[in-house]
Amino acid sequence: MARLFADLTPLRVSAPYRRLWAALGISNIGQQMTSVAVGLQVWDLTRSSLMVGLVGLAQLIPLVGFGLYGGTLSDAFDRRIVGLITACGLWLCSMAFLTQSLLQSTSVAVLYLIVAVQSAFFAVGSPARQAIIPRLVPPELLPAANALGMVTWNIGFTLGPLLGGLLVAATGTVTAPYAVDVVAFGVVTWAMLRLPSLPPIVEPGQERPRPGWGAVKEGFAFLRGKLNLQMTFYQDIVAMVFGMSRALFPAIAAQWYGGSTRDVALVLGLLSAAPAAGALISGVLSGPLGRVRWQGRAIVGAIIVWGLAIAAFGLVRWLPLALLLLAVAGAADNVSAVFRSTILQAATPDEYRGRLQGVFTVVVAGGPRLGDVEAGAVAVLFGEAFSVVSGGLICVGLSVGLASRFPGFLRYDARHPVP
Repeated sequence: MARLFADLTPLRVSAPYRRLWAALGISNIGQQMTSVAVGLQVWDLTRSSLMVGLVGLAQLIPLVGFGLYGGTLSDAFDRRIVGLITACGLWLCSMAFLTQSLLQSTSVAVLYLIVAVQSAFFAVGSPARQAIIPRLVPPELLPAANALGMVTWNIGFTLGPLLGGLLVAATGTVTAPYAVDVVAFGVVTWAMLRLPSLPPIVEPGQERPRPGWGAVKEGFAFLRGKLNLQMTFYQDIVAMVFGMSRALFPAIAAQWYGGSTRDVALVLGLLSAAPAAGALISGVLSGPLGRVRWQGRAIVGAIIVWGLAIAAFGLVRWLPLALLLLAVAGAADNVSAVFRSTILQAATPDEYRGRLQGVFTVVVAGGPRLGDVEAGAVAVLFGEAFSVVSGGLICVGLSVGLASRFPGFLRYDARHPVP
């Protein structure tokens, strides 16, 4: 029975990993509370799904440039320092959200600006945080460490929206979620400060990596011909751009389930938390994932389940069933995320991990933002229901098409990682 549950070995063998794991989980709760608050604030000011979706565009543009460049910083400098500086920047952004709320700002542009700056710091720091993990735990524990990371990530995505929705419903303002986020990011800054020094590993006769766009080009040059690594990116883009309907949740909560402003805030919190709750359950029961050998097949299968569950969600109007379908989608997405992270970490040499994690950050964090824009634009033209259902079905079709086009990915063997 113990094999069914998540493997806690990485937490036992590495105190730095344990601190980082806990702090990132706490900060993600605050971050997701802020995400709900921003969506509600924009919806309240504009009553437009497209304007809510444009929050994703404000995040996407900095993610692309800073994510790729940030990966080169993680290969060239001490990853602890990079992570610490960006954590401080994110902390300041949390304070900015709180300040504009206390001043009762009615400017959507101010929200977009803070979101963009926050996205830039996240884009630089995320490659460092992910590239740190293989330096804190041994290779054989990477699947377990990634599964545990997804557990804390999804605790944040579960509790954050719920607590954010409840706080807004209880107080009638978005100020309280922003205040919690300020405290939470103080914790992650402390955890980064406690990490050991993590300078680049330079083999004898090898030059120390240099930051810059030349290093970005080297990272893409390394990716050329590495179809297994490329496929982890392609599959995630398909799932997040077409299957992610998060930007529609404020409109869905208001139009499909109705009620007062406080009722809408509570339903929005439930909708936002449901995928993460499913992901959290699959993470807690992730023990068997460490024994999966054909990880490419698992990724494709998980994305198919994700797309079908999202499409079904768009067809129902009974809230308990809608939440269940979102939870199933979230569980499938978690399985895909664990194996995509593991393939990237196991099949990439350390000197390229920062740069490849930069690409990973752009894809993983940028895909949902682009998906927000896509979902919002389609909803304006054809309605929220059509946007959700068509996106889920397109996701399934493209995932299967990619697997047919690159069948070698289905033969990826975790015992012999090949990029």
